[in-house]
Amino acid sequence: MSQSAETRNLRRRPPWPLAVLGALGAAVFLLPLAGLAKRTPWRDLPELISSDVVLAALRISLLTSLGATTISLLLGVPLAWLLARVDFPGRTLLRAVVTLPMVLPPVVGGAALLFAFGRRGLVGEPLNDATGFLLPFSIWGVILANTFVAMPFLIITVEGALRGIDRSYEHAAATLGASRLTVFRRVTLPMIGPSLRAGAVLAWARALGEFGATVTFAGNLSGRTQTLPLSVFVALESDRDTAVAISVVLVAVSLIVLVIMRDRWWTRT
Repeated sequence: MSQSAETRNLRRRPPWPLAVLGALGAAVFLLPLAGLAKRTPWRDLPELISSDVVLAALRISLLTSLGATTISLLLGVPLAWLLARVDFPGRTLLRAVVTLPMVLPPVVGGAALLFAFGRRGLVGEPLNDATGFLLPFSIWGVILANTFVAMPFLIITVEGALRGIDRSYEHAAATLGASRLTVFRRVTLPMIGPSLRAGAVLAWARALGEFGATVTFAGNLSGRTQTLPLSVFVALESDRDTAVAISVVLVAVSLIVLVIMRDRWWTRT
């Protein structure tokens, strides 16, 4: 039997222990979604997600997630470039710190933000004394919390792309007299465009679903800092149908993002 025939046969009939264990692994993810779908009041779904509280939470979620994505692009892309291209003392440690929010418990991240930017925080206290501006329990606090947890996803994606591109085009542009900034803007950014878009979408989706850091740092004030995930948390105790309806919306958005990005992360074999 040829190697291609063996491969096709393995695809059609994998070893039964692997098939059984793989099916159980898939069930870990499919069963919660099935339970959510079974509990969803589909007939009342439009009415539930169009209530004033949900629409206010949706507005705040969209505003803050887009704000966090914008800040992530402005700050994360240059930081990814430094991590990928510049050798400096402590680069490995800085990369670890940058990616820390991806594995850090979100509540711990929110507490860290509070100690840094709160009324008595390392930066928050002098900032409040000088300007009267206070980040916690404000819309800007939500944006900062979202940025803190979302930016690492963009940085990792962009840094990987920067390490993988063919740098000969950048060298060619430099030899033709282009400045380093021009090379970055006219050559590097277009070359990493797909990864840049993928990182931005992933960061936006992560910011949209953020809960722990937001509730710890910015609170859960209806109409002010209450995002969709926070609205689900509140509704679970008082209005289960609304909580389920919002959850369905968030799941649908996340699935759409993953389907759109599938060609960026996986290739057919």
